[in-house]
Amino acid sequence: QLQLVESGGGLVQPGGSLRLSCVSSGFTLDDYGIGWFRQAPGKEREGVACISSSGASTNYADSVKGRFTISRDNAKNTMYLQMNSLKPEDTAVYYCAAEYLGGCHQSVAIQPFEYWGRGTQVTDSS
Repeated sequence: QLQLVESGGGLVQPGGSLRLSCVSSGFTLDDYGIGWFRQAPGKEREGVACISSSGASTNYADSVKGRFTISRDNAKNTMYLQMNSLKPEDTAVYYCAAEYLGGCHQSVAIQPFEYWGRGTQVTDSS
């Protein structure tokens, strides 16, 4: 069974940092494009960041540029989202995603992904 499982969410103060992790099981991430999305209550899902399967393309939503960093460790079948300088508006459920030989569109939100995690909650504690 192919699965993605996120971890690392929690309460965080404005200006704080969190690192989200997403581990794949049943498949390795080597040939997969990866991405992170988020959805806040009452809002549409937002594409946060992605990396293409080749690693040649990385893109971020304007709302997180300069604060968030997406990365991957194929040896550990794990992708990460390092989030710094967190703001109250970053509160959301964060989802990881993967697509075999996937790309990374400049507009992350429209990049298709086949596999999705169930999400991890990030909440502003202020």
